[in-house]
Amino acid sequence: MAKAALFTARPTERCPDCGAELVIRSGQHGPFLGCSQYPRCAYIKPLKQHADGHIVTVLEGQTCPACQGTLVLRQGRYGMFIGCSNYPVCDYIAATDKPDETAFTCPQCRTGNLVQRTSRFGKTFYACDAYPRCRFVVNFKPVAGECAYCRFPLLIEKNTSRGAILYCADKRCGKPVTVKENDEE
Repeated sequence: MAKAALFTARPTERCPDCGAELVIRSGQHGPFLGCSQYPRCAYIKPLKQHADGHIVTVLEGQTCPACQGTLVLRQGRYGMFIGCSNYPVCDYIAATDKPDETAFTCPQCRTGNLVQRTSRFGKTFYACDAYPRCRFVVNFKPVAGECAYCRFPLLIEKNTSRGAILYCADKRCGKPVTVKENDEE
């Protein structure tokens, strides 16, 4: 939608606080309706139909384990999630899908395991489950092996036009690694 079309004349609405006309203003999160008497009156109204976290449906018979309130299905910034109806007093959120664990120990902290996660854009990546203490992350599928150059204990598999190629998972090295047939036996 063009910016000019957004700011065209629309039916005048009145401010419920002071009775002045509401005008379209632009902020860091996009356009909104604000009182024309600002800063005397600071009334604002979002132009979006639903704010983040609006309730889609109430899940009857399911109670929150933290406060015994009713659980609801909400539409949020990153998709659907199940949360407590008593938000913000209770901030319980149910895990909708458990991340797939891999058999690899985190090469950085050596205490956590690498788990498969999905970004807000739908891309798959592998991160240490000890986050935020350990911030190790790779964007490609981890493979067992050791880098011949830097001895880093993890490799990643990248699919290229020449087929799958193994690379060192250490961001400082990142060199392609060739796997010898007699090393695997």
